[in-house]
Amino acid sequence: MVAISQADAVVFEVQDNYQKQTYRNRAYISHSGGKMLLGVPIIHLKDNKRKKTSEICVENEVPWLYNHWKSLQTAYRTSPFFEYYEEDLAPLFKKEVTSLLDFNMEIIEVLLDLIGIDVSISKTTEFHKNPEQLDGRFLADAKKEKDHGFETYHQVFENVIGFIPNLSVLDLLFNEGPNTISYLESQKLDLE
Repeated sequence: MVAISQADAVVFEVQDNYQKQTYRNRAYISHSGGKMLLGVPIIHLKDNKRKKTSEICVENEVPWLYNHWKSLQTAYRTSPFFEYYEEDLAPLFKKEVTSLLDFNMEIIEVLLDLIGIDVSISKTTEFHKNPEQLDGRFLADAKKEKDHGFETYHQVFENVIGFIPNLSVLDLLFNEGPNTISYLESQKLDLE
């Protein structure tokens, strides 16, 4: 979200082959026990053929939306700004989701609006191994989590478990509220 907040335009790669263990279907929050994964279950192909990110469907046999919302409520109910944003975010967790990409794009649109980020968003129409514009695709890789050296901010469980970096922007939003945009814009991110 730091990269998006500092850009004039963002192009999301959606024509690549879907890759496991990326932030395409996961986010981390701070919970009383530490870092907690919120993973969106996807339907895996039985024939092991590759699928494009834009073709990935969500598995809804388990109540993951309900569980994610309950986890967010439990983790952030006592944060300074959870109640302020709760009404805007709750609908995301109370509807049927079929397409992972559509769900992700809807989440991004809601978050950009709540944070106050004004940026042009588009999606790729074909895959380019070496795109002409600045390439931030590596930021989606959850296996190679990098310490970007971002400044700390107050977190709900910080006094118990310490500061946890690289969480979902929801952690920042619930803890910093309207200051979220200033925080994001002031951070330095090396995209090289």
